Amino acid sequence: MQLGLLVAVVFLSSMDLTGSSKVVKGKRQRRISTELSQGCARGCDLCSEFNGCLRCSPKLFILLERNDIRQIGICLPSCPLGYFGLRNTDMNKCIKCKIENCESCFSRNFCTKCKEGLYLHKGRCYVTCPEGYAAANGTMECSSPAQCEMSEWGPWGPCSKKRKLCGFKKGNEDRTRRILQAPSGDVSLCPATTEVRRCTVQKNQCPEGEQIPPHHPSHTLQSSGTSSQPIVQCHKCAVQLLTPLKCWGYG
Repeated sequence: MQLGLLVAVVFLSSMDLTGSSKVVKGKRQRRISTELSQGCARGCDLCSEFNGCLRCSPKLFILLERNDIRQIGICLPSCPLGYFGLRNTDMNKCIKCKIENCESCFSRNFCTKCKEGLYLHKGRCYVTCPEGYAAANGTMECSSPAQCEMSEWGPWGPCSKKRKLCGFKKGNEDRTRRILQAPSGDVSLCPATTEVRRCTVQKNQCPEGEQIPPHHPSHTLQSSGTSSQPIVQCHKCAVQLLTPLKCWGYG
């Protein structure tokens, strides 16, 4: 009988110790949680002295700033320049933009506003708008292709070399067109107005007994406004033969 009573006392004592340890553990956890939350900044639900805020209020964003080897968390109503807000059920976060020279972004790899002096085009930042694009309505966004109204190409000019028409077989010829209307009045956004290609000098046929003397001063291009006109003249052959012959030269 005494043995059974002793066993019962030991059992009850062990249960009391177990319950007491649970109570102590619960009090310790509550004390740790209270210590973490004490002194938190406004809008922060959980913080620590070493890492700042660990969890923000549901409507705020947490921004992690590096301080030497530590990351300090702060709570903000919106993300600062160079970051975008990412909302989720766990916690809203500020994520850093990865686009170079980006001031504000929609996602990690898509910029919505570049730093001052740079142009925005398809989520990237450029020093100037890409070829064929222009900043619309005085903004810094290359949003629309540059539209230039051009005239038709004019006829090909004479085959020449160093503004001469004689003394060579190969040269260049060009043709031109005009800019009728440029976007925002900036002609630099329009395509080229001059086109050049290689050509072969044609042999000009002269009447009987005449020729085009090579390197004659008259065989140069005479400029008139924006166009150049060749001056081609035939001269009497230097050697007069009894029978008139046709002679020619490169014109």
